[in-house]
Amino acid sequence: MKIIVREAPPRSVWALEQAGVHPLLAQLYAARGVVSADELDDGLARLLPPTSMKGTAQAATLLADAIAAQKKICVVADYDCDGATACAVALRGLRLLGATQVSYIVPDRVVDGYGLTAPIAERVKATGADILVTVDNGIASIEGVARARALGMQVLVTDHHLPAMREGQIVLPDADVTVNPNQPDCGFESKSIAGVGVMFYVLLALRAELRTRGVFDSGNQPKLDNLLPLVALGTVADVVKLDANNRRLVAQGLRRIRAGALPAGLAALFTAAGRVASVATSFDFGFALGPRINAAGRLSDMTLGIECLLTDDAGRADELAKTLDGINRERRDIEAGMREQAQYAADAMIDEDEVPPPAIAIFDPDFHEGVVGIVASRIKDKLHRPTFVFAASQAPGREHELKGSGRSIAGFHLRDALDLVAKRHPGVLLRFGGHAMAAGCTIAEEHFDIFEQALQEVAHEWLDAATLTRRLDTDGPLAPKYRRADLVDTLHREVWGQGFAAPTFSEEVEVVSQRLVGEKHLALKLKHQGQPVDGIWFGHTESLPARVKLAFRLDADEWQGVKRVRFLVEAAEF
Repeated sequence: MKIIVREAPPRSVWALEQAGVHPLLAQLYAARGVVSADELDDGLARLLPPTSMKGTAQAATLLADAIAAQKKICVVADYDCDGATACAVALRGLRLLGATQVSYIVPDRVVDGYGLTAPIAERVKATGADILVTVDNGIASIEGVARARALGMQVLVTDHHLPAMREGQIVLPDADVTVNPNQPDCGFESKSIAGVGVMFYVLLALRAELRTRGVFDSGNQPKLDNLLPLVALGTVADVVKLDANNRRLVAQGLRRIRAGALPAGLAALFTAAGRVASVATSFDFGFALGPRINAAGRLSDMTLGIECLLTDDAGRADELAKTLDGINRERRDIEAGMREQAQYAADAMIDEDEVPPPAIAIFDPDFHEGVVGIVASRIKDKLHRPTFVFAASQAPGREHELKGSGRSIAGFHLRDALDLVAKRHPGVLLRFGGHAMAAGCTIAEEHFDIFEQALQEVAHEWLDAATLTRRLDTDGPLAPKYRRADLVDTLHREVWGQGFAAPTFSEEVEVVSQRLVGEKHLALKLKHQGQPVDGIWFGHTESLPARVKLAFRLDADEWQGVKRVRFLVEAAEF
């Protein structure tokens, strides 16, 4: 592990301090590329305008016409938290804006696979829908969109994924309207916006169109900001880069949640997860609420998650949240077993005292396809290698196929790597798609060895020793004056996440004593710049030397009404 200290440009730090930003926050923000306090303004007025996202005006016209004609609208969702929140935002928002006939369908991970397929289009048509709206999917659904239109439906695609590539060329579905910041010629600056954010922007454009038509005015128009708690949850849970616009969306959602303005389902999820909504943080989205929603799509039916986000009945919300919590517990049990098996397989690839191969691909016939992505992430974190984990498909008639989910490291664009594998080995990849850091693919079981070798060949070409060396970017030493419980609370209230990492400090400390807690965590008594402080290293059991350079985050635990700062250790450099 190489611990690196981020550079905080002094000029930026000074400018932020002069604007009234706390000195510690000024340092942290400057190290993350913030150069002026204007970038920290999270007011709604600072959001990028909907007009700058290609297709929003046309989408608004299509939906406004549909509402006026009382047409039936069916939303096709995705089975992760982004897709679930996007679906809930779509249904709640469309109903607020006057739609009277709105329904949804969410594909089954096992039976349907990803995206809008032709069979799903047929199911939508069977509901009597006139308009099909995709959320968090559809940009690569060439055949599904074509089938929907052939059946006489209008199709609005809202998505944020990268378009499909065929023979080196971008291919877009022939939808009536496509809204996606990653489609060609879209000038929307936030290319990292989540699927739920795209749908929120479509609703903003629709409301503006309805104002133009005289349906609403600025005084009586529905308040779409009530949807921001859902937008915030989906944005963080999808691990998209928290650029300035995404941070504003998350900050606005958190502000409403802390004030008690949140849907019944979100409130119930906070309770089920043992979290407190009045002091909600972005960590709650990523590590408590998001996994409980995602568990439904992984092991059961994402309808449970969507219904939890849609209901306004507190009793039903509580029931659904408890069900989701139970499914998430089951998911954790399955994941633990799979992770152990996957680690055995990964260890078998590595001779003693040798480095791992530049990429990892693992398959076990006992793996559950709903959890392969999580296991891939865990193995990637442990070995610092791009990792794919495969499970046998459970879809009828496709038992010979393997479904894989991959997670990557900085410097290795996973979707582009799959594209190169597909070009070099035609027919091996039956389907694939995704992003730089996460992607999925389907292969025939007989082609697993070919895929593994091909992925490793690409990794050999693209990754060098520096990229393959695990590194942790930190914010350097922590001044003792900032080791205070009130500052811990201040840091927790800020928006941190992917691309805008939570503060992690690093410096040499003295280890006064250490002991194992629960047989798998290392409890520490430390001296930080001569002053005592407690520390804990979760999931670590090896003893530390008397002096060691640690990377740590700040936390506060409470004992008998007194809050005390402690260090949550992330890594050590010997």
